[in-house]
Amino acid sequence: MATKQDQFNEIQKKNLEAAMRLAQMSIENSQRIMELQVATAKSLFEEGVENAKALSTAKDPKDLLALRSQYAQSTTEKMLGCAREMAELASRTQAEVGKLVSEQLSSGGKDVFEAMQKMFSGIPITDQNAMSAIQTAMDTTRSAFEQMARASTDAFQIFNQQTGTKGKK
Repeated sequence: MATKQDQFNEIQKKNLEAAMRLAQMSIENSQRIMELQVATAKSLFEEGVENAKALSTAKDPKDLLALRSQYAQSTTEKMLGCAREMAELASRTQAEVGKLVSEQLSSGGKDVFEAMQKMFSGIPITDQNAMSAIQTAMDTTRSAFEQMARASTDAFQIFNQQTGTKGKK
C-alpha cells in the first residue's frame, strides 16, 4: 500500500509534468511567432530594396506615384497577413492551454479526492455521523471541482470562439 506521502508526491509529479507541458507550449509558440516575424521582416526588407531600385530608375512622376502606391499596398498586405497568422497561432495556443488546464483541473481534483478517501479510510472512525459528514464534504468538494473544470472549459471555448471570429474578419 502506498503511503500518504507517496500519494501526494505522485500528485505533485503530475502537476510538474503539466507545468512542463505548458512551458513547452509557450516556448514552441514563441519560436513560431519569432520565425514568422523574421520571415516577414526579411521579405519586407527585400521588397524595400527592390522598390528603392525601381524608384531610382523611374523618370516619370506618374510612375513614381504608382510604384509608391504599389509598394504601400504590398507592405500593408504582408503586415496584415503576418498579424492574421500571429492571431491564429495565439488562438491555437489558447485552445491548447485551455484543454490542458481543463484536463489538469479534472484529473488533479480526482487524484486529490482519491488520496483523501484512502487517507480517511485508514482512520478508525466509529461515529457514523462523523463519517457521513466527511463523505458529504468530500462529495460537495468533488462537485465543486467538476463545476470549476466545466466552467473553465466553457470559458476557454467561448474565448476561442470570440477571438477566432475576430481574427477571421
